[in-house]
Amino acid sequence: QVQLVESGGGLVQAGGSLSLSCAASGRTSSIYAVGWFRQAPGKEREFVAVIDWTGGITYYGDSVKGRFTISRVNAKNTAYLQMNSLKSEDTAVYYCAIANNMGVPTSPRRYDYWGQGTQVTVSS
Repeated sequence: QVQLVESGGGLVQAGGSLSLSCAASGRTSSIYAVGWFRQAPGKEREFVAVIDWTGGITYYGDSVKGRFTISRVNAKNTAYLQMNSLKSEDTAVYYCAIANNMGVPTSPRRYDYWGQGTQVTVSS
């Protein structure tokens, strides 16, 4: 089992920045990738970014490319999502998730563990 705790959400004005953290505990040796997803009211869960836990390979959703950066510090078992140039459409609950299988998946179905989510609200 892996437990995830997100932090760093909040309210920010459009054009501003926020940094989210995702701290993992438990069986962290099983982690292959960490992904960030978001879900706005009435919408499906959307892929934001993913990072491979060992090699650092990253992929981003089209709507956040060039604005968001995913990173990880293995020694701390923590992943981060730096969000810059935020827009009102970035408003959502942001979730981090762990995949225990090789690869850098973008589908939420490929993930095994999920955090509780953190709210990000961008005011226009």
